[in-house]
Amino acid sequence: MTDDLSDFISAREPTTGRPLQGLTVLVVEDSRFACEAMRLMCLRSGARIRRADCLASAHRHLRAYRPTVLIVDLGLPDGSGLDLIRSVAGHAPRVPVLLATSGDASSEEAARAAGVDGFLPKPIESLSVFQGAILDALPPGRPVAAATGDGIDLITPDPLALRDDLAHAAGMLNGRTDEQTLDYVAQFLSGLALSAHDAPLQAAAEALVRDRHAGRSGIAPVNRITGLVRDRLATGSAF
Repeated sequence: MTDDLSDFISAREPTTGRPLQGLTVLVVEDSRFACEAMRLMCLRSGARIRRADCLASAHRHLRAYRPTVLIVDLGLPDGSGLDLIRSVAGHAPRVPVLLATSGDASSEEAARAAGVDGFLPKPIESLSVFQGAILDALPPGRPVAAATGDGIDLITPDPLALRDDLAHAAGMLNGRTDEQTLDYVAQFLSGLALSAHDAPLQAAAEALVRDRHAGRSGIAPVNRITGLVRDRLATGSAF
């Protein structure tokens, strides 16, 4: 299923300044901050981007159209991105470029075993790394133009997207009665803090992740991370 705009974009050839021209990128990512970085990279590269924030939304997108590039975060609110990767990798015709992303570098092996063509470790900040991961995975026969760039490689997302993510986490922590939700918010904040270069929040989130994995359910680590999130929202120190 396509529309006139999709057809128009698909017909455009890549250039050295816009090496991803003509590509449609579907990003399956629950963090608005991480997705904003990739949106800016797609804009700079000439690609069209669409976003799904969970597995259910990703499946709806994939039923409606076939992107050229699918980038899947491994930690999603309604399940593991690995399940989506396996499904897409085994479907014919296959999405031409299938990439995984995560703040946990040790998950790359599992992502490759599931069928990805490449892995983007968080934080995703380098335009050249982002472009290179996609260009390297494009199948033979597709038009390719070498990226030259404009000398500005580091991409900085809008801080308001970070605030939205923190507010989302605060809302989940405020009503923390669901153990599954607590597991999710711990890994969500760990990845978010990594992308935002927030070392204290990252340390607290990773400690909570370790506690959850070990089966410990003490209230102190939850209170600590809740306080850090609220402090950042109150003072704007993270933005």
